[in-house]
Amino acid sequence: MAPDERAQLIERFTAYLDAADDPASAAAADAAPGPQAPDLFTLLAEVAALKNEVKIESRQVKGALDQFRDAFDLVRQAQNAQQEAQTQRTEAERRAREDTQRDLLLELLELRDRLQAAADQAQRYRPGWLARRGGAAAFVTAMAAGLGMNLRRLDDTLARRGVQPLPALGQRFDPQTMHAAEVGRDLKQAAGLVLTEVRRGFVQGERLLRPAEVVVNRL
Repeated sequence: MAPDERAQLIERFTAYLDAADDPASAAAADAAPGPQAPDLFTLLAEVAALKNEVKIESRQVKGALDQFRDAFDLVRQAQNAQQEAQTQRTEAERRAREDTQRDLLLELLELRDRLQAAADQAQRYRPGWLARRGGAAAFVTAMAAGLGMNLRRLDDTLARRGVQPLPALGQRFDPQTMHAAEVGRDLKQAAGLVLTEVRRGFVQGERLLRPAEVVVNRL
């Protein structure tokens, strides 16, 4: 039904109802010249047609809303999938950076082990009479000082990156952060305590970089 026809039908129906409520107006309307009012059957048929059209349009509107809702759901799902993919990529990049940094730090810790071993050996060196006369003692002392300086610089570099030694000596053995390389026996110490560090362990914040290799007391 065209919009102008629908408006005309509504206007005629409204006039009919007004005339039905006001007998004088109804009589005047009957006496006045003009188009004859439709009978009740025709009016009811037109009202039924209008009602049916309204139902059809309501179904069309509902169908359109359902289509929009489905489209919005698809857009939301696509956005969620994209956000999840971005989160996964960010997490993968973060893990890759951490793994690369961990490998580099482990290499620096291996270098530190070598420097520490050389410094300890230099400090334990006791030259003989002939070596003292030849100046070997002064050379070894200077070398020990240089090794100690390099070791302190390396420790400062590691500390700036949050790397700290793992407390182990005198602590109770922790299988989560320590590896029992050997078993010792010291009656003055409690069982399960760490007697010696074979290789020092290190942590970065709360993350374990390298477990400590220790000698555990066993009675």
